[in-house]
Amino acid sequence: MAEANEVQIPSVKLGNQGFEVSKLGFGCMGLSGSYNSPLSDEDGISVVKYAFSKGITFFDTADAYGPHSNEILLGKALKQLPREKIQIATKFGIQRMLSPDMIVKGSPDYVRSCCEDSLKRLDVEYIDLYYQHRVDTNVPIEETIGELKKLVEEKKVKYIGLSEASPDTIRRAHAVHPITALQMEWSLWTRDIEEEIIPLCRELGIGIVPYSPLGRGFFGGKGIVESVAANSALVMHPRFQGDNLDKNKTIYTRIESLARKHQCTPAQLALAWVLEQGDDVVPIPGTTKIRNLDDNVGSLKVKFTEADLKEISDAVPIEEVMHPRFQGDNLDKNKTIYTRIESLARKHQCTPAQLALAWVLEQGDDVVPIPGTTKIKNLDDNVGSLKVKFTEADLKEISDAVPIEEVAGSRSYQNKDHFLWKFANTPPKN
Repeated sequence: MAEANEVQIPSVKLGNQGFEVSKLGFGCMGLSGSYNSPLSDEDGISVVKYAFSKGITFFDTADAYGPHSNEILLGKALKQLPREKIQIATKFGIQRMLSPDMIVKGSPDYVRSCCEDSLKRLDVEYIDLYYQHRVDTNVPIEETIGELKKLVEEKKVKYIGLSEASPDTIRRAHAVHPITALQMEWSLWTRDIEEEIIPLCRELGIGIVPYSPLGRGFFGGKGIVESVAANSALVMHPRFQGDNLDKNKTIYTRIESLARKHQCTPAQLALAWVLEQGDDVVPIPGTTKIRNLDDNVGSLKVKFTEADLKEISDAVPIEEVMHPRFQGDNLDKNKTIYTRIESLARKHQCTPAQLALAWVLEQGDDVVPIPGTTKIKNLDDNVGSLKVKFTEADLKEISDAVPIEEVAGSRSYQNKDHFLWKFANTPPKN
């Protein structure tokens, strides 16, 4: 396994407006529970502080996480850390996240109200990066971004981001005010943004922040090496259910084999693959475990050739990823993908999670992933992904290990598909 020891996490520019962040971010969502039980404030603060001690300075939260409690916890942690050395990203726009349906809002008055509330919960004077969490398709994007632009002028927000936005929405938003970062799901088994979204971001100078760079924990062994907890949101995720999970296990098996080849863990292989996608790519893996955080950091040491990257990508054919991905036959099928990543992780001397996160990190200097966790060991694992280095061949090998067509199940919950980027167009402004 690629160790997190002595990993120097570099700083990179996210977007072309001068926003500098650590190459590996930290997704805080899990600290308040989602795939796990929420941590106590004391334990959550410890994870954040440990991540900072490892060189992670970019922390991602949202008002919808908890809701609200995630921002409050991060705010408490910030009181014990040097604010000037930390970049906080938070989000607005999801008024209600849970069933029966998500409610998204992007009106100017709502934007301002959310920003003011987040500033209070975080107990800070400004937000470094403020994302629209999901696009309100009933409000012209020009109106939403127009209000965000005012918040920048008032110095309450430094930089503006979007999440799950369509190409048309991205272009129109960027015309109102420069968009610094786009947060999208990107991992070995979710690559639908590569054809259209990634080139657009690079054309416009927008940084890329992959969330769920470890496939919602799949490449860390969730549902394969570890069982999915009964209180985890993953029990409802298609790829982790029944036949889907069984089928996806074949993907894990390939990654497991590639991880052995690269002398890393499957997680490290998967994360390193993301890290290798470019200097504009900053993944944000999350964890609640220190050992996983170390594993993630260790992925920065995993390096791939072009052939490696192709081999890894080919190990996870997207058409093999089963829907629902975490259920029944789909999950079983997806486990074969994990096995491939696990093998590649061994090859790169890292964990599967580190491989997956490092893969996201390698997508470019404008990519800043934000993995989240509630466990210190997972946070260490995430940080360790920065030591995982790939050649172009490595990146290809890892990508080939997760053929998108082989991933069993869709990437999202069935009742949330219409909130993803492909449907995130807003009406024209009159």
